[in-house]
Amino acid sequence: MSLQFESVLAETDIILDGIMLTIGLSASAIVLGLIFAVLLVALRTLAGRWAGIAVDCYVELMRNTPFLVQLFMIFFGLPLVGIRMSGTQAALLAMTLNLAAYATEIIRAGVDSIHKSQLEAGLSLALSKRQVFQYVVLQPAFARVWPALSSQFVLMMLASSICSFISVQELSGAAAIIEQRTFRSFETYIIVTVIYLLLALSLKVFLLWLGQRLFAPVSGLARVDAKAEAA
Repeated sequence: MSLQFESVLAETDIILDGIMLTIGLSASAIVLGLIFAVLLVALRTLAGRWAGIAVDCYVELMRNTPFLVQLFMIFFGLPLVGIRMSGTQAALLAMTLNLAAYATEIIRAGVDSIHKSQLEAGLSLALSKRQVFQYVVLQPAFARVWPALSSQFVLMMLASSICSFISVQELSGAAAIIEQRTFRSFETYIIVTVIYLLLALSLKVFLLWLGQRLFAPVSGLARVDAKAEAA
């Protein structure tokens, strides 16, 4: 068997469009999902018992049902109640809600790792519960769970391939179109596999760099001393 990539590479414009849509969907879902997750953790931490139960129910529902089922429920189910959206919009909503559930549980683990003495110290300084959560709890919690969050972000980017089931022409959807046009299935998915690998590794490196910039491993006082010595 001889591999023939020429006909597949001739469809570069479709591949590039698929890559851009994959990146766009993933980046948007990561940002929106992370914001939603922080709000859910804040609600669970600061609000009453029933709010915490509601958040826990949402997290368990999303984490214990297949992403494909969630995607179908949004794309095919919401029109039954009068809410219509395009495939791309449905994909973004499904990715955001799914990622938020996993990120909520990861961030919650980081919040629970903060010692109670730090909370008491913040409250003793006349900080409100919201200020203690924002400045004393949330930032150290993010620093501790950033590697786990980064892995979840990469997994969500790879899971975007499932969105091709509702005719979203991201990278996996673009591959299906190219396969139908060229009848070169093996060559098509070799190229797509390499592209997904490069996207995942690139995102992993970017998130590692971002974590090093946002959560330096030394204290603020040590950074000031280091700058003073450098000067």
